[in-house]
Amino acid sequence: MTDLIKGDGAIRRQSLYGSSIENTYAGVLSFMRRNYTRNLDGVDVVVSGIPLDLSVTFRSGARQGPQAIRAASVQLAELKPYPWGFDPFDDLAVVDYGDCWFDAHNPLTIKPSIIEHARTILASGAKMLTFGGDHFVTYPLLIAHAEKYGKPLALLHFDAHCDTWPDDEPDSLNHGTMFYKAVKEGLVDPAKSVQVGIRTWNDDFMGINVLDAPWVHDNGVDATIAEIKKTIGDAPVYVTFDIDCLDPAAAPGTGTPVPGGLSTAQALKIIRNLGDLNIVGMDVVEVAPSYDQSEITALAAAHIACDMLCLMRNKKVAGKL
Repeated sequence: MTDLIKGDGAIRRQSLYGSSIENTYAGVLSFMRRNYTRNLDGVDVVVSGIPLDLSVTFRSGARQGPQAIRAASVQLAELKPYPWGFDPFDDLAVVDYGDCWFDAHNPLTIKPSIIEHARTILASGAKMLTFGGDHFVTYPLLIAHAEKYGKPLALLHFDAHCDTWPDDEPDSLNHGTMFYKAVKEGLVDPAKSVQVGIRTWNDDFMGINVLDAPWVHDNGVDATIAEIKKTIGDAPVYVTFDIDCLDPAAAPGTGTPVPGGLSTAQALKIIRNLGDLNIVGMDVVEVAPSYDQSEITALAAAHIACDMLCLMRNKKVAGKL
């Protein structure tokens, strides 16, 4: 199904399917020009943002990440995505739900607000692709996804940081402790979880399987993909991509950059080969555009997100979504 509206398809398109003809430098900036709506009837995947950066331990600015990723997606909406060679929206019903609202001046309400945001979307039967915001947002998202799909989930986590540093304060906001809590609370199964690109130290990685950045560089992308698939198998898996998994040369616009990371090419090849996994939720986080250069960080995030949607399109076509 094709809808060839010329301009502002995000607010003019009636169908959930198809694309529109847009000037890349103009128009309403939904992600890849998808319909801006909160009507979830018949929707396969919901894109939404969580503009939070109150949990950071270094540089702020990730609250502007969702806007930056949407803006960087305009070229992706112009042509069939490479290397897929199809318009994913001919088959996959995707909407941009806008951003999760929370009261930034009442921090103890933020986590419940994000959980409720996710519950509302997941109750429709749609999958979620969420843009941070700092990485704390994945914790309440995991709570909602574990309620929906059963716990524990597998976790596939791309990052420079393991985010399993100890934190036993139930109400703390900290983007370095979410997966400590997730393991302790039984939200994720460490034996079926993989962290890719890690290059910071922790005395206790909580039993999660770590393919650190040197391992990826030394063993290659194909071996990394094979290890991911072997570890996770057919378990329901939540995929979270912290953009600082990439080397700062490829993603300077982030809050806690660490040298020695993955290249954009390495990351994209890994993502593009995850089609066999039973993916139940996805996010891309920690884009901080105030530190970016020529939008290269936001561009990387938008391409990663687009590839995630292409995986979902293939699953739907195969009857496995």
